[in-house]
Amino acid sequence: MNKTILIGAVVAAAAIGATLFFTGGQQDTPTTSQAPLEKGAIVSVSLPDRLSSEAQIGERAFDAVCAACHGDNGAGVDGSGPPLVHKIYEPSHHADMAFFMAVERGVQAHHWSFGNMPPQQGLTRGDVAAIVTYVRELQRVNGIN
Repeated sequence: MNKTILIGAVVAAAAIGATLFFTGGQQDTPTTSQAPLEKGAIVSVSLPDRLSSEAQIGERAFDAVCAACHGDNGAGVDGSGPPLVHKIYEPSHHADMAFFMAVERGVQAHHWSFGNMPPQQGLTRGDVAAIVTYVRELQRVNGIN
């Protein structure tokens, strides 16, 4: 094995160990509050203390159109719709465009057994962009990147 790689690995391990020792294993995390698990919700969602202005707009649109099936704060609704604050919807698996297409065209059931999602009426592309911003901010606070 290359000595440089070995020395680098030892130094990195020592740095990680020292960090964990001196912080007691605690890591800095964004300030959040835990939303109570609503009746019928599928997942528990931590909420950011503050949403960006676009996410605030998205939250209002989400509450008006999406929450009936996807639950408050995207926590899902047992028997109705999947949680969007879930690793299945992380950006590397469902890019932002997937949300635009879901609203425009609907979705054939493929990850969950909730049935098909019909296209959603009354949302502009700007509305959907704000909803995506809201969902992504919730996901980040919940460790979904």
